Amino acid sequence: MYSTIISGAFMGIHAFLVSVEVDISPGLPTFQMVGSLSCEVRESKERVWAALKNAGLDIPPTHITVNLSPADLKKEGTALDLPIAVAMLEALEYFPAAATKNVLFLGELSLNGEIKRVRGVLPIVGEAAKQGLKECVVPLENAAEGAAISGIAVRGVRNIGELLQFLCVAPADRKKLLPAHRISTEKLFGRRAAWEGNDFAQVSGQESAKRAALIAAAGFHNLLLVGPPGTGKSMIARRIPGIMPPLTLEESLEVTCVASVAGTLKEEQPLVTARPFQSPHHTISQAALTGGGSVPRPGVISLAHRGVLFLDELPEFQRNVLDSMRQPLEEHIVSVARANANVSYPADFMLVCAMNPCPCGYYPDRNQCRCTQMQVKRYMSKVSGPILDRIDLCVELHAVDILSLQSSSPQDSSEKLQGRVETAREIQKRRFVGTKYRFNGDIEGGEVERYCVLGKKEQKCMEELYASLKLSARAYHRILKVARTIADLAGEDVINTGHLLEAACYRPVREYWI
Repeated sequence: MYSTIISGAFMGIHAFLVSVEVDISPGLPTFQMVGSLSCEVRESKERVWAALKNAGLDIPPTHITVNLSPADLKKEGTALDLPIAVAMLEALEYFPAAATKNVLFLGELSLNGEIKRVRGVLPIVGEAAKQGLKECVVPLENAAEGAAISGIAVRGVRNIGELLQFLCVAPADRKKLLPAHRISTEKLFGRRAAWEGNDFAQVSGQESAKRAALIAAAGFHNLLLVGPPGTGKSMIARRIPGIMPPLTLEESLEVTCVASVAGTLKEEQPLVTARPFQSPHHTISQAALTGGGSVPRPGVISLAHRGVLFLDELPEFQRNVLDSMRQPLEEHIVSVARANANVSYPADFMLVCAMNPCPCGYYPDRNQCRCTQMQVKRYMSKVSGPILDRIDLCVELHAVDILSLQSSSPQDSSEKLQGRVETAREIQKRRFVGTKYRFNGDIEGGEVERYCVLGKKEQKCMEELYASLKLSARAYHRILKVARTIADLAGEDVINTGHLLEAACYRPVREYWI
């Protein structure tokens, strides 16, 4: 007796269909599985056997062979439990073979026959829809996630008994027994996260830092905040997602795919509708930040895709961890190489960092700072030049004076700042129509001159800045991109010297990196 069931797996965030083949024949009772399997998949035979037995189904003592095709691609995770069980039941003729035609199955089995939540449902259902499949049967907890893909019916099941009943009934009665799960993307995007409690109106003073945050959000530029403790660096950073342009549906699906593969997607949140904000502790390892491990998973920078990665206390991170971000910051992708496979994860994020200027935090105020020059130099050298070169804006914060704290004058709210950001975003959207770019911060070095056109006066200004600030070619281009965003916020088509000089003011403060 032989049967074939369609399932799916993923590598990185890219899914592929898996053909689950089962052959049951007389002979010595064994259960063999082949097809380039991980440890979790090999263990599925124990889960499947116990789940079917405890669901009251009789599995005769026969020779069972399971093949997962294509055999040259590694299969990982527990989502293949359910299709293996369905293939065995079909081979034993518990239901007609036609019942599983053009249907994809995913799910983990518990020993009592319940079907449990799995990772990676969204990309797998998306691939099934591309391949022309009509139905997907997934765990009930994953049904809303899969329903985000249009053009395919996604049905959620709780246990083996419910699934068997679904497969045994006539096709006309299936829709009543297990109706296709539906979600309203319009409703989901209509209740975007408002970032309650994180409003820029709560930030007193620090106008230069708020201005830099506004520019960074408008052009998707990397930002570094430098200043002593208690000046509001973290406070400002945590409010940046609230003024960024809302996620589009396409961006939301990208972000949700990463969260689905990583297993961080919540049942009540079928789609990620708010810009991600990730803030790892400075003890994080390189693999946890960029992704990888013996079984590769997305890292924190991939979970921050299309959002903000906030690194507080920047020099406290290990230098090799920080330097591992060089390539993702330029190419917006992370490649993880292993002996048996290469996987890649998206990593298009805005980097926001905060740091003190010395170990005690008060340099160059010698009334409070007692750090030696060597201690300051050693502390600052933990942040390498190549990483600084990839920072578009650097702003210095000072202690807030008492008058700013006691002032009753209203501050610009996040809603108002977001309106300005969205206006600048619309200008960029029109500028980059038909290209791969979305924001000014995305422009590659070879095309900066095309989008950041300078007049003779402005060219002369940049020549003087290049010489006086000892800029690298990358820093030169970053000044032009920031100036382009400043001009967009001002509603001006042409970059002038005022925009260039303001952009140049946001280069890293040289007195700190001595």
